[in-house]
Amino acid sequence: MWLLRNNVVDENKRYKIASRITWITIILNLVLAIGKIIIGFISNSSAILADGIHTVSDIGSSVGIVIGFFIAKKPEDEEHQYGHEKAETIAAFLLSLMLIAVGVKMGISSLKLMLCQTVKVPTVIAIWAAAISIVIKELQFRMVMNVGKKIDSKALIADAWHHRSDALSSIAALLGVIGARMGYPLLDPLAGLVVSIIVVKVGVEFFIHGYNELMDVSIEESKLYEISRNLMKNTDIRNINDIKARKHGSKVYVDIKVCVDPNITVYMGHSIAEKVEEEVKRSLKNVKDVMVHVNPCSNHEEMNCLTCKNKTSKYVNKENKR
Repeated sequence: MWLLRNNVVDENKRYKIASRITWITIILNLVLAIGKIIIGFISNSSAILADGIHTVSDIGSSVGIVIGFFIAKKPEDEEHQYGHEKAETIAAFLLSLMLIAVGVKMGISSLKLMLCQTVKVPTVIAIWAAAISIVIKELQFRMVMNVGKKIDSKALIADAWHHRSDALSSIAALLGVIGARMGYPLLDPLAGLVVSIIVVKVGVEFFIHGYNELMDVSIEESKLYEISRNLMKNTDIRNINDIKARKHGSKVYVDIKVCVDPNITVYMGHSIAEKVEEEVKRSLKNVKDVMVHVNPCSNHEEMNCLTCKNKTSKYVNKENKR
């Protein structure tokens, strides 16, 4: 893959690519936001105006992501000995808060217009504004999502869904404007309310995801099972006592306890630990570090040893144990 070198992501290239696509979306959103806000005022469309404000939030979130990437690419230092990758998670987390705040504000504004019944019929230019916005935001979603998946960036993927939520809000705005011009003026602020619900929903989902990563959430169980299975097949360990993994931004830390023949030399134990580390990195991408603790195996017949059974990780299948 063009971002891999010896199975390790080239971080400088990764962040450079992420920053480039983010700056492209910032420029596009700046033009789009100014256009939608101006048209929202002159066309008397609260839905287009709300959609324009939503696009402004896209700009703020994208700037935050650029800053997050800039911090995340810094190497370890005395104060941050595990690196700065979590800055990327923090950027995605702050983006979720911004989405929720913007969505709530848009919803309140739309409700006020509906309750006050001071709705004006939007002009035809609002239809064109919404239609153009749908096309541009959907293109942004696809571009950013594609890059986000290639470089495995949760922040970029979150930003991509922010663009998709803006596209959905433009669709709602378009339907509201068309409905208002057909004689149902309340459909315009109603569309603004629908947009706000979409934005809040996306924001809550990314809030939960960001919160979990900041709390050192584990990787998927299926991946831990796969790592354990590969270790039992491809290394000289006798059992896996424990295996844990935690996400650290775009990276993963793995801690593993294995047991080996108690009669081997320290050098052989160290060699087995190195093979375990290599196998973990082969089985799982974006591993930053693997901590291997080697224990002496208490019995050669592990299946008949209750002590060994009690010290076996749940991710080790019985058929894989020797």
